[in-house]
Amino acid sequence: MAKIKKDILHVQGIEVGIYTEDFRNEYISLTDIARYRNGDDPRFAIQNWMRNRNTIEFLGLWESLHNPNFNRVQFDTFKTEAGLNRFVMTPSKWIEQTGAVGIVSKAGRYGGGTYAHSDIAMEFASWISAEFKLYLMKDYRRLKYDENSRLSLSWNLNREISKLNYRVHTDAIQQNLLPPELTKEQQSYVYADEADVLNVALFGVTAAQWRMRNPGHKGNIRDYATLQQLLVLSNMESYNALLIEQKRPQNERLQALRQMAIKQLQTLTSLDISNLPQLPENT
Repeated sequence: MAKIKKDILHVQGIEVGIYTEDFRNEYISLTDIARYRNGDDPRFAIQNWMRNRNTIEFLGLWESLHNPNFNRVQFDTFKTEAGLNRFVMTPSKWIEQTGAVGIVSKAGRYGGGTYAHSDIAMEFASWISAEFKLYLMKDYRRLKYDENSRLSLSWNLNREISKLNYRVHTDAIQQNLLPPELTKEQQSYVYADEADVLNVALFGVTAAQWRMRNPGHKGNIRDYATLQQLLVLSNMESYNALLIEQKRPQNERLQALRQMAIKQLQTLTSLDISNLPQLPENT
């Protein structure tokens, strides 16, 4: 499971919880947003919003676009009844009967309540108050700008460190793995082959395999690495240089580097090692 990241938005004196599971899909607290309308019992504001036919249609469209397991048959039933006096809808009913993923209910005295994907949360905020939504969007954009700035700076720093360490790696190759009689083309092959030792140990694929699987991507596999992967890659380059100087065979070095990648990624990200790419069977 991805590590959950939590933040707080401050909107017109109201603290609005937000959490991210995969740094792409962010969920904002509808319960906190509803406090702008009903501070005593925000659940009623959410339920009244969900009784609206336009709301049901919007939620159904969002789920259809993002959720392959969405129960469209039950959704059609809700859409037919939405807006009638007898129609009652709650977040738990919507989730249980349609298999929705855009709205979630979290238990707990602190941080519990109803959350929704940022797309849906902004729609709810519009219904609550246009003014509140604008302030919510403003603080949300500020949070994302700050986060992206930190990530960009850290990523570029780690990318540069890995490039510098690569010089240590190539020097070890030049001094220990390149006989003087090799041509420049043959030397380039040795350098690329050793670079792929690192790629396979960390990413599970060679540079060529990655390009075949990602024809529309610019750059190389390392340009799309995470911060944690770049940090581990930098350490692996130094370690592999040491193993090369010790005359360790390539298959033995690959296994040692793989173990290092697993251990360090676990430490840095608490990553479930079952999610790491598997080594090719012939290595």
